[in-house]
Amino acid sequence: MEVFRRAILQTGPPQSFALQTVQEVIKPQKQTKLAQDENQLLENILRTLLQELVSSSVQSGEQIMQYGQSIDDGETTQGHIPRLLDIVLYLCEREHVEGGMIFQLLEDLTEMSTMRNCKDIFGYIESKQDILGKQELFARGKLVMLRTCNQLLRRLSKANDVVFCGRILMFLAHFFPLSERSAVNIKGVFNTSNETKYEKDPPDGISIDFNFYKTFWSLQEHFCNPASLTLASAKWQKFTSSLMIVLNTFEAQPLSDEEGDANNLEEEAANFSIKYLTSSKLMGLELKDPSFRRHILVQCLILFDYLKAPGKNEKDFPSESMKEEIKSCEERVKKLLEMTPPKGKDFLRKIDHIIEREKNWVWWKRDGCPPFEKQPLEKKTLWKWADQNPNALTDPQRVRTPSIMEYWKPLAEDMDSSAGIEAEYHHKNSRVYCWKGLRFSARQDLDGFSRFTDHGIEGVVPLELLPLDVRSKYQAKPNDKSKRAKKDESKGVAAQAEENQIATPASEVDGEGIRADLEASAAQMDTDATATGNISQGGTPTPDEHQKQSSDTDVGQEAGQLEADAEVEAGMIDGETDAEVDLDAVG
Repeated sequence: MEVFRRAILQTGPPQSFALQTVQEVIKPQKQTKLAQDENQLLENILRTLLQELVSSSVQSGEQIMQYGQSIDDGETTQGHIPRLLDIVLYLCEREHVEGGMIFQLLEDLTEMSTMRNCKDIFGYIESKQDILGKQELFARGKLVMLRTCNQLLRRLSKANDVVFCGRILMFLAHFFPLSERSAVNIKGVFNTSNETKYEKDPPDGISIDFNFYKTFWSLQEHFCNPASLTLASAKWQKFTSSLMIVLNTFEAQPLSDEEGDANNLEEEAANFSIKYLTSSKLMGLELKDPSFRRHILVQCLILFDYLKAPGKNEKDFPSESMKEEIKSCEERVKKLLEMTPPKGKDFLRKIDHIIEREKNWVWWKRDGCPPFEKQPLEKKTLWKWADQNPNALTDPQRVRTPSIMEYWKPLAEDMDSSAGIEAEYHHKNSRVYCWKGLRFSARQDLDGFSRFTDHGIEGVVPLELLPLDVRSKYQAKPNDKSKRAKKDESKGVAAQAEENQIATPASEVDGEGIRADLEASAAQMDTDATATGNISQGGTPTPDEHQKQSSDTDVGQEAGQLEADAEVEAGMIDGETDAEVDLDAVG
């Protein structure tokens, strides 16, 4: 034991001296791994040492996890107990000693400590969660850790130590796998011991209706045990009559936005209590508290959700008349939640989402809690499957390009105002969806793709999918089509004129330069016409004259074409760039 005391005082990481310390104390048969009896001997030594350290810290008046802590040269060294735990954790992680030894020491430490010291001990456990959760340690100590946490929860007050209880539950949720059956209430047993106590007799000088007070708090008896409502129809009738009285009161006394703002729910969350006060003197104030109303109304929704799918046996399901009453009450409760400020609609949407997800857990428990973790396939199995299914990747049912009508149908539904889909949920807000759709339209629907310039992504949707009132907005008029055709034709003629013209400096591209070119071309045409007339008067032309005549004819045609192109170009330069240009001159 003295050897371990000296080891605790050593500086440096545990791997530099931990194994040598064990070998010095135990002298094991194997150099790196202890036998079963050697493990038991070492565990007894460590538990005795831990008890002595805790006793010394109590006598000194120091907190357990800070006992023996010192500050040297501005650096704080660990206390004796955390140092001992680090050494044992290293030995367990490296499998030099039995893996469950560290869990046994942590359990002993929590049992010997007060709740104030247990918070520091549990902080150490949280900091080592990743190491303790390794498979070689978890398999050895999971039951000990579960027992330790449950003992802490029994010692804690559910009303005063809510935060510490939450830390323990969060640790268990992360430490144990999702499919761990020990954390699941398989039988669906309710905590009927969670009794809400309230006044049975009216006190003197009460200013509220005491019958309503008793009716209101009597609902908690049904909330803590919903299964009893389906067993006896009398209980269900009593519950519905009491609930109707409470809902009528909530509807008769709606909360204003000012009252919702006066109760800052965000600040209240920092001081949230698991139980509400049931004094009759506070009833009037609690009815004006939006968080109090929400608490009761959410309890109703949870109860209704359970009654609609209570268990495996058909006899536990509600009757048809009960289902109708549940549906009616559920609609009233949701309406009241929506009316309760602040942000009633957002709050209701979140509650609906949570309850919907809860159904997945219900079905998972009914199926026997199958593990979520899937074992990876071996390579041999994968290659064997590939050989048996050579066309799996090229299967037309798997690789398929959707049609235009099929792809744009969701966006067309968004554009229909009668569908009532909010703008933030429209498919046009998804860049990936729009980008894929434009690619499909460019390949399969050029007419729709051309509407993207004028109308955006909604204009690309096929008109057949749109309602009549929406279709008229994106449907092109006949006049627009003719103007667009003329405009495209004029652009084509202008482009051809630019190709035929000889490249000139930019300073010459104006109206005067074009007119000079027209005059020169006209003079050339007159000269050619005179030469042609002389040939025709002299009789049959010679071969040289025939060649000259053909070349002159080509020049005349080019000049005529240049004249028509120049007129169009001059009109465009003068500002006549729309589709109203007279194209008769081109002919």
